Amino acid sequence: MEATLPKAWRALAIATLAFAANFSVWILYAVLAIHIQEQLQLSGIELGLLLSAPIVSGALLRIPVGIISEYIDARKLWIWQMLLTIPGLLLLPFIETYSGFLWVGLWIGISGISFTLGVRYVTDWFSRNQQGLALGIFGAGNAGAAISFVLLPLLVNWLDWQWTGPFYAAGLLLMLLIFVGWAPKIPSYVPRYQPAWRKQLEPLKEARVWRFSLYYYFVFGSFVALILWLPSYYMKAYDLSFNQAVAFTLFFVTTSSMVRALGGWLADRYGGQLVNWSVFWVCLVCLFFLSYPPTTMTIHGLERDVVLNIEINVWLFTVLIFVIGIAQGLGRASVYKVIHNHYPNQMGSVGGMVAALGGLGGCTLPILFGLAQDLLGISSGAFMVLYAVLAICMTVMFFAMRAERYQCELTAAAANDFYQE
Repeated sequence: MEATLPKAWRALAIATLAFAANFSVWILYAVLAIHIQEQLQLSGIELGLLLSAPIVSGALLRIPVGIISEYIDARKLWIWQMLLTIPGLLLLPFIETYSGFLWVGLWIGISGISFTLGVRYVTDWFSRNQQGLALGIFGAGNAGAAISFVLLPLLVNWLDWQWTGPFYAAGLLLMLLIFVGWAPKIPSYVPRYQPAWRKQLEPLKEARVWRFSLYYYFVFGSFVALILWLPSYYMKAYDLSFNQAVAFTLFFVTTSSMVRALGGWLADRYGGQLVNWSVFWVCLVCLFFLSYPPTTMTIHGLERDVVLNIEINVWLFTVLIFVIGIAQGLGRASVYKVIHNHYPNQMGSVGGMVAALGGLGGCTLPILFGLAQDLLGISSGAFMVLYAVLAICMTVMFFAMRAERYQCELTAAAANDFYQE
């Protein structure tokens, strides 16, 4: 699109609010799982599976919904998505078993597809040179997680924690009414690229799409996984109270979400690939220190033994997590800027695929965190997992950049007839 449409900023504002409301539902279990774990006495892996339930359904549904949004108005699909999510929230007070919580988690996970629908809705309104900023502002709706971390502790004080489900259902219904009344419709004169559905799937055969998905698996998937994992981690590793753990996690969520708009602006100005590479290096350094478990070392001296205690206290841990959150926020916006540069007419299908695999990071990583914790018996095992994932991302990006540079050199050589004898 050559020019930004009228009412584009209103559409962006309403879309961001709707995404924030749905995201708060999507990570509802991040706070409720603490109470469920106490009630059902869950192991680390069982907790990981419970936290992953809403994430997995929301992630997998992004692929078909992304393709469908190329043919059916994303605004209409978004309305239906919110309608379908509300009954699952109303059922929450009546669930008493672990399997029941898993099934309800899968149901309310429908709220996770709001991101794909929002991306498809927002990109139609803005010109190419504003896509990074627009998608960055929209992505700041991740701050909707703050709604859960602020509201739920307050609600639990005067409501049984299970009755927070109907409360959230009422809030989502209110958001639905606001969206129906205020979110503008795409003007009829805006052209829509609607090829055969098979053609929509063709980019998924390209290695580049899978690379983008891997990058998003880290910058978004690990962000969601940390939202789910941090409250219980703070309580176990640092013996904090529930309210303190939620407050620290809220700090991480809010700061990481709000810088996403800045990430979009930086990607517009300097290029998404440069932003991503810088983000990965910052996270790698922080994760190196976070991965190191509390250690006591005894050095046998000539006259006496010297005992060294190496441990990251709660304040240094929070600073490192804060830096990672900022870097992830910048990276989430820049990945989608890069996607739009390569696939401007397929943001539904390609964007849905990348969002799906990124979302799967939010459900697979908590399980891996729980597995690492149970097998190693140390709390920092989760960060060892993230360090390994990031190392794979950086290796793939390094070879991809080198291949692109080589291809550019070949193209330049051919253009200057260097191959002619």
